[in-house]
Amino acid sequence: MVRVKYTDKDVDVMARMMRAEAEGEGKQGMLMVGNVIVNRRKADCLDFKDLRSIRDVIFQVQGGNYSFEAVQKGNVFYNRARDVEKKLAIQNLKYWREHPSKYSLWYFNPYAECPPTWYNQPFTGKYKQHCYYEPIANTCEGAYRF
Repeated sequence: MVRVKYTDKDVDVMARMMRAEAEGEGKQGMLMVGNVIVNRRKADCLDFKDLRSIRDVIFQVQGGNYSFEAVQKGNVFYNRARDVEKKLAIQNLKYWREHPSKYSLWYFNPYAECPPTWYNQPFTGKYKQHCYYEPIANTCEGAYRF
């Protein structure tokens, strides 16, 4: 079973994003970010309607900006994907989900304590520097689908 159908290009772009967003948090931190990417692809609700591919998720524009800061800043995201991140991306695409990112659609690094909500969505937990948020109950069934 696979959570999301994917291509080699999906694995590549997702691996690059996972590294760019969470390399400093190790493999587990990169898996957390990757899980949010997959959740957004599956959600089809709230800010994440009609995203039909991993590429759609990575390059989504909201309010005039890319949803992921790394796309705009051009930092590590534009480096070649390494095998280790590709393997992690495949884990996410096939099966991996764990708390606090298990059902999360949002995360960020506040450089302080995690606020109790983010975009009015409830805080689910923190992993190292990133705070994770899942949709309010009964507002996004897709985020909870395997």
